[in-house]
Amino acid sequence: MAQTIRPATGSRSTTGRRPTGSLFATDGRPHPVQDVLMVVTGVLGILAFVTAMFHHLHLISSWAGLVGILTGAYGQYISKTTWERFGLIMGLGASAVGFYLGMAHGGLFGGVIT
Repeated sequence: MAQTIRPATGSRSTTGRRPTGSLFATDGRPHPVQDVLMVVTGVLGILAFVTAMFHHLHLISSWAGLVGILTGAYGQYISKTTWERFGLIMGLGASAVGFYLGMAHGGLFGGVIT
């Protein structure tokens, strides 16, 4: 069980590093770019998933899903910790479902370009 998260004692954790204050930085170092990509992917995934439930919002769901898939894929490429990857996979899954349902309802340009 060497990979369990140990609580910080005092100003330093048991690994000798200062705690970063981030839930997702389990290696003790801050990862601001990865955290921002994870949040953006999650927000876009939720937006794509929710708007995919409404047929007339297919433009929003398909574009938000596509951008969420791209940001999530890049976030996976540069992610450092398992928690970041977990959040990115959740956002990627929601983005993909929203994207595919948006494509089924009319696509990226459905009705805009004739």
